[in-house]
Amino acid sequence: MAKNSEETNQSNLILEYFKKNSGREIKHPEIVDWAVEEYRKRTGNVFRDPDRAIRKLAQQGQLIKISKGVYKYDPDFIKNRELEDFTPAQKKEIFERDNYRCVICGKGPKEGVEIHVDHIKPKELGGKATIENGQTLCAQHNFQKKYYKQTETGKRMFIRLCELAEKSKDPKLKKFCEDVLGVYEKHDINGHIVWEK
Repeated sequence: MAKNSEETNQSNLILEYFKKNSGREIKHPEIVDWAVEEYRKRTGNVFRDPDRAIRKLAQQGQLIKISKGVYKYDPDFIKNRELEDFTPAQKKEIFERDNYRCVICGKGPKEGVEIHVDHIKPKELGGKATIENGQTLCAQHNFQKKYYKQTETGKRMFIRLCELAEKSKDPKLKKFCEDVLGVYEKHDINGHIVWEK
């Protein structure tokens, strides 16, 4: 079985269980135990990473994460979430407003860079599909926004910590923070957060 097909079948199996238990908050061990056993019965194969499949379904908006290790399926949530996708007309308006350029780095199709319309406030946090909540991002910065949220939080924390170390005249802590922030710059991570040295 091809890897993508296997992942789809595994995700569908997990979703099947949640749909049968629609609206019920299901703890992680319950769904994992069921999915692993059911997958083995149906295919004779081992379900290697059910945790990843559950997280992916939640990231895609198919499941609602209630708390750590607790998820539920709500068909109304799915319908409402789909309504928050930008229409082609909205995307065109946002691209035109932003001059078909990434609002972070300024690159666009003229430089051979793929661009996307992004929710400023993410859909999973209640962000709406409005022109005001849309922005143009290049593929790289769209990826970073989605997957580097934790590094963004970390960078802001180290900037604040560096400022506090300077105010309290703590050269050792200040040097540590500067070294960490230097790593952010070296790898061009979260460049939209300005660190004023």
